[in-house]
Amino acid sequence: MSNQSTKSARLLIGAALTSLLLVSACDRQSERLERAREIAEVSLRQITGETIVDQADKKDPMRSVPVEARAIAGKVISDISGQPTNKPAFAVLSVIAKPADIPPAEAMAEIEDGDLYIEDEAALAEAMEAPVAAAPAPDAGARALASRSLELFRPEVGISPRVKLDPKAREQSLQRVEEATQAMQTRAKVEPAPVSKTRSLQPRSLESAPVEEQLAARKIARRSLVNREAIVAQRDANAVMLDTLAKYKMNAEVTLSREGQMVIQVAGAGPTLFSPEDAKDPSLSFLAIDEGTGCPDPNDLEAIEADPVLATNCFVDDLRASGQFEYVEKDFIFENQFVRRPPAGSPSTSGGVTPTTGSTTPVKVEVTPNDPLWDLQWDMKPRGSGEGQSLGGAGFQEFWTRQGIEGSSDVVVAVVDTGLQMTHPDIAASANIAPGWDMVSDPRMGNDGDGRDSDPNDPGDLCNPAVPGSADSFHGTHVAGTIGAAASNNGAGVAGGAWNVKIVPVRALGKCGGRLSDINDAIRWAAGLIPAEGEDGSEVWNDNPADIINLSIGLFEYCPASLQDAIDSVTDRGAVVVSAAGNARIDTAYYAPGGCDNVISVAAGNALGEITAYSNFGDGVDILAPGGEMARDDDNDSRPDGILSTKASTDCYDPVTGEAVQDCYYAYEQGTSMAAPHVSAALALLKARTPDATSDELVSELLAATDPRTDLQCAGLCSDYPGTTPIEGSDGMCRRPCGGRILNLANVPEPVGTSGGGD
Repeated sequence: MSNQSTKSARLLIGAALTSLLLVSACDRQSERLERAREIAEVSLRQITGETIVDQADKKDPMRSVPVEARAIAGKVISDISGQPTNKPAFAVLSVIAKPADIPPAEAMAEIEDGDLYIEDEAALAEAMEAPVAAAPAPDAGARALASRSLELFRPEVGISPRVKLDPKAREQSLQRVEEATQAMQTRAKVEPAPVSKTRSLQPRSLESAPVEEQLAARKIARRSLVNREAIVAQRDANAVMLDTLAKYKMNAEVTLSREGQMVIQVAGAGPTLFSPEDAKDPSLSFLAIDEGTGCPDPNDLEAIEADPVLATNCFVDDLRASGQFEYVEKDFIFENQFVRRPPAGSPSTSGGVTPTTGSTTPVKVEVTPNDPLWDLQWDMKPRGSGEGQSLGGAGFQEFWTRQGIEGSSDVVVAVVDTGLQMTHPDIAASANIAPGWDMVSDPRMGNDGDGRDSDPNDPGDLCNPAVPGSADSFHGTHVAGTIGAAASNNGAGVAGGAWNVKIVPVRALGKCGGRLSDINDAIRWAAGLIPAEGEDGSEVWNDNPADIINLSIGLFEYCPASLQDAIDSVTDRGAVVVSAAGNARIDTAYYAPGGCDNVISVAAGNALGEITAYSNFGDGVDILAPGGEMARDDDNDSRPDGILSTKASTDCYDPVTGEAVQDCYYAYEQGTSMAAPHVSAALALLKARTPDATSDELVSELLAATDPRTDLQCAGLCSDYPGTTPIEGSDGMCRRPCGGRILNLANVPEPVGTSGGGD
């Protein structure tokens, strides 16, 4: 190995060691730091070629593929925000509200098998022939939009009317409100009437219809019709908002919706989140940290006019006090749930005590993907301590073998995240990617030069370039790769949990995170409830409504009412929502969406099957799945115990020769972000196994495919968890209030009349 390569490798491992030391902040500090040093030293020998010389008699599948099909990222980047705070951020002068007393929006039909009918033949034909939207090529003109003002945030035409409210021109504003109301009422009249839920009154059953018609009917059955009551309620609410705007001498643009959720963009914003010496990018000034101070004096108009953060607080408080709204809340900024810097003093898990759950004998495994990095994917292995097993594995390989199923293209998983790296070689070549959408509405956060469009490609989400070591996360690509976006069993890279699954990428997080208002719309569009807006203002529906929606995102806040509203809307129509529990090592009740109702909340486990030091916990957690813990090497493979998945990266190494490699397409990451897609993939496999299963039946099957936790699999130092119960013989460890069971797909019963075996 050349001196230059050795120098590069040592610089690389220096960065990795720094990150490992940060990640390892926990109880037993000196012991944990020493362990991090050991891992780093082993990795250094690995990268410099000292330990990656396989035994001559052991076949290494990685040696038979090109370097680009096996190279791995060698460093852990810092957090993308650089903000050492647990307080949530929000977009200043952006508010989400819903008028009170709006009845639930109607769907076009029931979705359960045997109860679905359709009367509108034209709507059925349209659904069967819906064209696939092509992603537009970006151009210089589009990118120039990124520097424009808030007034160009969204167009004024299209399917969701935008109304400009100016209290100085009250009559004209009310006229615009009335015109928007009439436009929505006109749209409501031309939409098909809801299909009755009474079987005997319908002329045509779909029970005997062709499969194509059944799928098309179920697609349009998901759709949310324009709610006539919501139209009137939004009209009346705008009059109230005009009065509030007049009080504070503000203007605003209000976006209306078919279900009643309103997004209010108030004009004007000043520096907030980043100080001038810290931020090289002044466009970040529209974000602020929520200090929870509210509006101390709503009559101090001079102070309110001078401070956009204070103005946001007062505007929200006034609208709430009006009694006109079901909810009013700030447009919070959600972050991905990669773990970068856990809070100082994070407690460890059991510190290496081996749990007793899982098999200790080798399992006969017949389905083994030929992806060269497969052996490093401990998370997919059968649970156990025997050869080819992992104590922290989720049993995917055993499911493939015993069920004879690796997935189905009829099952749809939407990934609401940062988008996908569409040029990634393991994704560009995959047949699993369906058309998606970019729901990031603000060009300042979009980082691609425009707002919402049909291109869900991930251009990067780097927030503050002044933070040393910060980089684009390409988070959605890593998450989607675990589910099944990668072309599995193709002799390159990694294998996903569901090989044959349809992934719909819905981009809702961009530069510095994602707005709550965008995430709400992304969830609804993913499930097929609402349309997106084409360039010409036309409706663009998701042609592949999701069976499962993955939300590897988080906000340190109780579940926002508008987010719960969106989740309830899609679960009522039959989608299953899977959420990361969060990485703040607190009760997930204080986190969203992991603490929301009607989600499968997923905590993160390590390679021993224990809850990780960073993971949230609590009664709201439904299941524990592999999330990785980079400061540990509990499987003794001389590599940190992260989750290996798709993600284009730099500063990489060849796991065969140890040589430094400039660019690569695979990386280890850790977080409840990594745990959630394992559960989404598991649900996709269960849906492939039982295509007619309802969402409730799928969730029941999932929870049955688990193992109980032992005390030590959910433990922490008693000093860190006062009032908890000590574990006998565990040297100061106490039972942690974790919640949930451990994902193990080996528990799924074999198909009747089979004895296992794969393809």
